[in-house]
Formats: sequence, structure tokens, C-alpha cells
Amino acid sequence: MKQILKKFLLLNKKQGETPLETLEAFRAKNKKYKDVKMTYAGRLDPMASGLLLVLTGEETKQKEKYLKLSKEYKFSVLFGFATDTYDILGKVTSCARQDLAQEELKKEIQKNIKFFSGKFMQKYPMYSSRTVDGKPLFAYARAGESVKSPEHEVVVKSLKFLKIRKISTEKLLANIELRIEKIKGPARNAKHGVAGGDFRQKEILKIWRKELKSPKQAKDFFVGDFEIKCGSGTYVRGIANSLGEKMSISALAFSIKRTKVGKFASI
Repeated sequence: MKQILKKFLLLNKKQGETPLETLEAFRAKNKKYKDVKMTYAGRLDPMASGLLLVLTGEETKQKEKYLKLSKEYKFSVLFGFATDTYDILGKVTSCARQDLAQEELKKEIQKNIKFFSGKFMQKYPMYSSRTVDGKPLFAYARAGESVKSPEHEVVVKSLKFLKIRKISTEKLLANIELRIEKIKGPARNAKHGVAGGDFRQKEILKIWRKELKSPKQAKDFFVGDFEIKCGSGTYVRGIANSLGEKMSISALAFSIKRTKVGKFASI
């Protein structure tokens, strides 16, 4: 009897997993898909979670069509730090003690998010798989080689600021440790900048521990929560970093969860 297979699957990618690891975990639990051709239509970074749209069988030939679908995310921005990957899985490049009170920071966010709506140009993150002269940007970054990151036009249909909250230094470090330690073994997703078979997680954890255990460090940090509806190719972690630059405050994507791809919503 012929098995009935779905043309596409809606999988939930967990934090710390690569999209490929999510696929392999699904295959392991669903033996009828063991030898079926599968591909995901749109990557998610290791620290991002949420909806992974997976095409199967003949539908994989339509991948380009699915890649163009719009996306929706819930994400949070940590103010006070910036990293080379624009999220917590990167080396800290700047750390600024926060001089703004919570209400002042809230007003600054509301004033500056208007710059991230409609069509605008966005630089590719250096830790991305975008190629320049046949070489991915992450390879230049890992080798310490200088190269100009190209820009591309992105579309943000809406960017909503939901709330701002405070997190203690101790809880922040515990949160970062817990999530980075979820990353397993050799990484197989080149997008986030892989060299030497991993995401530098041991080195990154060491840096975060040094930064957050410093006696000169602030006692608390602010995290802003957002929702975004955007076109294909928009880097949410890039928006987090750029928002901080607009506000003259170091910032990074603290968490990212994809909730929708086109008409497909997470379940």
C-alpha cells in the first residue's frame, strides 16, 4: 500500500538546533520520510526558533517560490551589548552602561522604530552566507579579512514595539548560558559563520561570563519585545543591531521566534 506523504511540513525548530538537525529529528521519528527528498524553505539561525517550512518530494522543485513568501516574527532586543553576529551567539564588540531610565528608553524606541518600516536598504550581516567574490561573508569575518558587506532592499510591513522589561545581570547570564549550551557538536548550517566545526560557543560563553561577572557591570539590563511582519530576506537580528545604532545604544537580538511564513502559521 502506497504511503500518503504531505507536500510540505510545518516543523518547530528549537533554539540551539540547526534547520538540518530539525529535519533529521523529524525523519528519525517518522520513518516513512526516511528516504524522501526534503528541503526547508527559509533558514533560521541557531539561536532562533519557530516555524520551519519544509518541502517534500516533487514540491522541493518549487523552493524558490516558497522562499519569496513573507515572514512574521516575535523577537526581543537586549540593550547594552552588541556582538559580531548581532545576537547572543557572537563576540561582544561593544558594551555600554545604560544611562537612560526605563521610560526614557521606551520613548527612544518608539521614536526610532519608524526608520524600519516600508522599503529600505539593509546590509547583510558579516556572519551570513551571502557571497562576495565567490566567498561567504562569514568566511571573511572568521579569517579577520576586510570586505565590504553588500546591501539589499528589504520590506517591513509593520514593526510593533510591545513592551520593555528589566532583567538582572545574574538572570541574563543564566539565560545566555542555558541557550548557548543547547548547541550540539559540529554545526552544519553555514549561515551563522561556521569554521572549525562549531559556532565558537565555548569561546562565546567565556566572553559572556567575563563581561557579566565584571564588578563594573550594571546590575540590570533592559529587553524590548517586538513583532514584525516583513518580506523575504529581512534579517531580524540586523534590525535589532541597526535600531541600537540609531539610538546610539549597543543592542542585539536577544531572541527570535518565527511565527508565520506566507499563509502558514506555527501550530
